[in-house]
Amino acid sequence: MKRYFYSNSISNFVCESTANIRDIIVQSNQFELITNQKRAWNEEISILKNVLQNYEGQIFIEYSIPRMGKRIDVVLLINGIVFVLEFKVGAINYLSSDIEQVWDYALDLKNFHAESHNLCIVPILISTEAHDIEIIPYLYEDKLLRPICSNERMLEGIIRQTLLIQEKQKIDNYMWGISRYAPTPTIIEAAKALYNQHSVENISRSDSTAKNLSKTCNYIFQVIENAKTENKKAICFVTGVPGAGKTLVGLNIATQKAGDNKSIPAVYLSGNGPLVKILIEALTRDKVKRIKDEQAEILNRQERKRITKAEVEREVKSFIQNVHHFRDNCLEGTIIESENIIPDIEYFKTEKNRDKTYIPPEKIAIFDEAQRAWNKEMTAKFMKDKKSKPNFPYSEPEFLISCMDRHTDWAVIVCLVGGGQEINTGEAGISEWLRAIKGKYNDWQVYISSNLTDSEYSLGNSHELLSDLPNLCKDDSLHLSVSLRSFRAEKLSSFIHNLLDFELLACQEIYKKLTKYPIVITRDLSKAKEWLKLKARGSERYGIVVSSQAHRLKPLAIDVRVQPNPINWFLDGKDDVRSSYYLEDVATEFDIQGLELDWSCVVWDGDFRYSKEGWKTYSFVGNKWQNIKKEERKLYLKNAYRVLLTRARQGMVIVVPEGNEEDHTRKSEYYDSTFEYLKEIGIKII
Repeated sequence: MKRYFYSNSISNFVCESTANIRDIIVQSNQFELITNQKRAWNEEISILKNVLQNYEGQIFIEYSIPRMGKRIDVVLLINGIVFVLEFKVGAINYLSSDIEQVWDYALDLKNFHAESHNLCIVPILISTEAHDIEIIPYLYEDKLLRPICSNERMLEGIIRQTLLIQEKQKIDNYMWGISRYAPTPTIIEAAKALYNQHSVENISRSDSTAKNLSKTCNYIFQVIENAKTENKKAICFVTGVPGAGKTLVGLNIATQKAGDNKSIPAVYLSGNGPLVKILIEALTRDKVKRIKDEQAEILNRQERKRITKAEVEREVKSFIQNVHHFRDNCLEGTIIESENIIPDIEYFKTEKNRDKTYIPPEKIAIFDEAQRAWNKEMTAKFMKDKKSKPNFPYSEPEFLISCMDRHTDWAVIVCLVGGGQEINTGEAGISEWLRAIKGKYNDWQVYISSNLTDSEYSLGNSHELLSDLPNLCKDDSLHLSVSLRSFRAEKLSSFIHNLLDFELLACQEIYKKLTKYPIVITRDLSKAKEWLKLKARGSERYGIVVSSQAHRLKPLAIDVRVQPNPINWFLDGKDDVRSSYYLEDVATEFDIQGLELDWSCVVWDGDFRYSKEGWKTYSFVGNKWQNIKKEERKLYLKNAYRVLLTRARQGMVIVVPEGNEEDHTRKSEYYDSTFEYLKEIGIKII
């Protein structure tokens, strides 16, 4: 499928009739058009015909940006320079949101469009009726110009002056049009695109250095098809390094609803509360906006679709849920008998409960961060204290499997397993899932990644638990080995792994190769904030992240007890004081796990200190730091920093405070050794 609605040489475009060009665009459009859109295309074509009379090159109209689920109004290729034009027909102002939009388009081409990597890209916002504005061009190191604001009158002069100033490059315009496009969307962008029926192939990288997400998805779809055909139950374990696309795999399965058969209910489940809230809100906002845009031009109000945000939210919640919501639904109408959970038949006979069911409606359940499910002790305590269910007999993994096992024909569970990300007390690790299968559900088909028994994925005796399972299949298709989050640095997860394990030489070697992914350190938080703002362009999101145990950063105006609303922090704009952009509220490992920023500032407190004997771990109790003695809690703190240090897609600054000798809780020695270790690795100081 072509990425654009219309393309031609500029000379042919100028000679072709406006009506013919518009008709080609209209025929390429898959959606119902509104009057305003047709009028805007007519106006754009007319303006461009006048402006481009004396130029040679190529023109593309409505060029697709699948990662963002949008299209660039116009791309011009002239003398090897890429002009990205965003028209606001009739607009009298240059809105910051419009400037950000065209900047994001240009950044997308620069980062993910292979033929554009080394070209000069010039984003231009054309508010056709706006006032003239002074132009001060600024070219970044990667040959991307800061967006230029123009009205209809100024456009030709801007193109002419840019061509005089910028060096010409010889390119193949045809090859540019069919260039490999290898995006790495944020999880929020990916969720929006998948919900809008884009395929995972369209929104994920396709180069040889990245694991083929399609291969993993297709493998799971085949498992689903086999289970359905053979009336069997199956469970898949997908492993992957941080940012490798596990959540993307899960969302793809949920939105596709088992391939072409949309009638099969599938649900994406996560115990990560902030992630679920953010995804639901992001998809809801996006769909509400699309509906409003589609309905804006329908003059007869009675013909407009009456749909509320609450209705859209209910639709989204049908396939994205908090795992605890799913668990509670399956708990309803059950009793415990002989250490088994069975249906309470009388409960379902009552009038108010007749529409409820003991068997979950979903045939496919995708559990993200499956390693974080609760062990038996934590589950029993919760059930006793919160659900009035004493003597609860199952761990959370065993109960969740039992829920899907209620189906009398077939069911599929997909467990997405992160490496080294257990960060809270009571998290069972993957061994609890295997123990449940081996104990009560050994008739299930089990499909595992070959990496599942690696130490970073498997906390516990996984080798022993897998040793004699009768229906076990190992396949490398179920492992995602390359981080897609950090599209500028595929070695980032390896770098952080070595940093936390004191592999100094390996760290130094990898750091030298991170030429496109800046990592810097400082002892000054204000310098770090300034660095973030200088690095971020367009809507690239930045923010401050800290450990949940970082209780002595209050002198830096960082208080981990003040918890931000994750929806505001991750989704709201630069003018909202609650957003990450304001650099006031901070996110902890619990807020940000499973999500990402473009640029991050990690502020390192005295809870996790470097020493030659190993990391020293502390919690702040009362008025002093206390040694953490339990090995489990030490691991959680180490994993918390692993999460914090792998959240940035494009680069990060690490702040290690100076400390204060007059404050016994913030002595310099609590921080200096960590700073010196990071400096010894070779990390640049700002």
